[in-house]
Amino acid sequence: MRVLTRGLVSTIAVVGIAAGSLAGAGASFAASASVSKPAVRAEAVTPLAVNNLGLNTTEAKNIQCWLRGYGYTGAIDGQLGTNSWKAFQRNLQGNYGYTGAIDGIVGTGTKKALQRLLKDAWGYTGAIDGIFGSGSQAAFKRMAADGYPGCG
Repeated sequence: MRVLTRGLVSTIAVVGIAAGSLAGAGASFAASASVSKPAVRAEAVTPLAVNNLGLNTTEAKNIQCWLRGYGYTGAIDGQLGTNSWKAFQRNLQGNYGYTGAIDGIVGTGTKKALQRLLKDAWGYTGAIDGIFGSGSQAAFKRMAADGYPGCG
């Protein structure tokens, strides 16, 4: 009888230790999973500061010179940033169906209106879809090369 009691106590002890280990492992795994998630930072959701849509610096400078006629007063630095795009949006709003906010963010609405401008005057033949692919970029480069150099 003593052997049977000892065997039963040993089995219960082993099962208890195993259950405790699993519970502890589960808790530590859950704690480590919640700790390892990075916090969301404001930088993760801010728009790009510069978006040249495929233009090089010289081409972007030419566009900035053109934008002076639409309220751009910033540096002619070849970096199409927020203020450059706000001036672009003012032009696109008045002439090419842009209906969004004048916020300097180059979203789908800005790209669609820009595609209308490029279709109207710089040989863009693609869809007005807000996707700035190779055809849009080629027409934008033609626009940039069409003049306005040396204003800065």
